[in-house]
Amino acid sequence: MSSASTPPRAVPTLTEVLVEGEAEREMEIAVEPGPAPILQAEQEDPAVVEARITQHVLVDLQRQVDLMLEYRLREALSPALARVCDMLIREARTELASTLRDVVARAVAQELARQRAR
Repeated sequence: MSSASTPPRAVPTLTEVLVEGEAEREMEIAVEPGPAPILQAEQEDPAVVEARITQHVLVDLQRQVDLMLEYRLREALSPALARVCDMLIREARTELASTLRDVVARAVAQELARQRAR
């Protein structure tokens, strides 16, 4: 068990005392802003900037179109696929019932023939 004077491990504690003003200076040194994208765009060739923006817009638009197309296709095809599945199930049941009748009729005929042969 831990004593009452020792804080738990998960609780952060202040281990360093900073003089007023040092913290701001350290933060200014730590955060050095890079060149702004707007300034970079102004320095580049307008055709390159236009091509990059066009590519970005096309990629974003393609992603949105893909999502919308998938949603609309699912929405439109869902009822049709459900009807087709129901139809296939009914046909499979009909075929299975017909096949089972034929198999049972053949088995009964064979059994009757065996009993007559005795």
